[in-house]
Formats: sequence, structure tokens, C-alpha cells
Amino acid sequence: MPATEEIVCTNEDCFLDLFENHYTYDVPDDFDLSELSCPVCGGTDCLEQVEL
Repeated sequence: MPATEEIVCTNEDCFLDLFENHYTYDVPDDFDLSELSCPVCGGTDCLEQVEL
């Protein structure tokens, strides 16, 4: 199964609470959360992966 991550935006001015990111099988091994941006506010340093 390809990887799935739940990600929160911690920017106080952003109304997005949580989003889920689904990957394909061909995601590079060195790809990480720092390469994503919030789909609402566009921030990159405000994203945190939810650890269950």
C-alpha cells in the first residue's frame, strides 16, 4: 500500500485543521514533509505530520 500521511497546519491565521496526503508507489525515498505547502495558506514551515 502506498504511504498516507495526516498533516496539520499550525499557522494561527489559517483555517485548515487537517488534511490527508496520499502518495503513489513511485515517491522518491528522500521526499519529506518540508517539500509540501499548506493548500490554504501556502505556508511550508507550519506543517506537521500527525503521529498516531
